[in-house]
Amino acid sequence: MTEIFVFGSNEAGRHGKGAALHARQHYGAEYGIGFGRTGNAWAIPTKDARLRTLPLERIRQYVEKFLTYANAHPELTFKVTAIGTGLAGYRHDDIAPMFAHAPPNCRLPNEWRHRRRSSLDPHEPR
Repeated sequence: MTEIFVFGSNEAGRHGKGAALHARQHYGAEYGIGFGRTGNAWAIPTKDARLRTLPLERIRQYVEKFLTYANAHPELTFKVTAIGTGLAGYRHDDIAPMFAHAPPNCRLPNEWRHRRRSSLDPHEPR
């Protein structure tokens, strides 16, 4: 299976720091493309074109588009990084629930595993 590196980006596609730079250097993420797949990388914006942190609802819209793609491509494996929790400044608890219904071909960060399960059932013990 081909592994796709999923990372937090900005809408301008300036992949200059953190996981975005790693994606550009090692997975073929193209500079100037802030959303979607290039090479073996998938960019999910967490910042706007001026590098201001996006609101959670806007990030959620991008995540939903990514999850639609991941569901449509079971032949690929997606290594999802903890998008939004580094340079964008969100907490894991803010972002992890967005991936509650991620398909099995998405490998999520360890920090999100219990948060993801808990977000599926609000009555499930944490």
